[in-house]
Amino acid sequence: MIGKLKGTLESIGEDHVILDVHGVGYQVFCPSRVLQGLPRPGEAAVLHIETIVREDMIRLYGFAQEAEREWFRLLMTVQGVGAKVALAVLGILKAGEIANAIALSDKATISRAPGVGRRVAERILAELKDKAPGFASVDGPTLAVARDVSENLAARPVADAVSALTNLGYGQPQASAAVAKAIQTAGDTATTEQLIRLGLKELAQ
Repeated sequence: MIGKLKGTLESIGEDHVILDVHGVGYQVFCPSRVLQGLPRPGEAAVLHIETIVREDMIRLYGFAQEAEREWFRLLMTVQGVGAKVALAVLGILKAGEIANAIALSDKATISRAPGVGRRVAERILAELKDKAPGFASVDGPTLAVARDVSENLAARPVADAVSALTNLGYGQPQASAAVAKAIQTAGDTATTEQLIRLGLKELAQ
């Protein structure tokens, strides 16, 4: 099984590259973000490879980092998510960004990927929510606030404060993080107004 290829970029297509490794040209399909980050044809490149073998084809998928390959594998375990959708998600989000979005139940971020509708995004969040925290960079308090809000378990002041900040144009992850910090400052008995005010101070830093 091929795990990594190092060679010379022969050409870059819309969704793939031809990588020349000692005279053998490998066609490797990559996320758009990975393609954009590659050097020009004629220069050296390294890709971490996932090989998918089916009865009628063998395809290589390439990634700049091993973490991206791991997320490709994880995404493919979700019902209704094939290689095309997994590549689309990795085409707009880095591995850490996917982990954060799933950990924070941020459906809007996942839905930005072409071909990922509301239902697919919901399945990704539901089926991978137990695997994302280990990859995510968000802290425990932020994760707790985001999950409680998304599952309608948050106390009313907390939910109202997050809602108010998102209505002001901040993303769900940023709003949840700001409110989590506000709770640490003001305590669990803080009012909605206090949480909004302190949250805005955090976001302004």
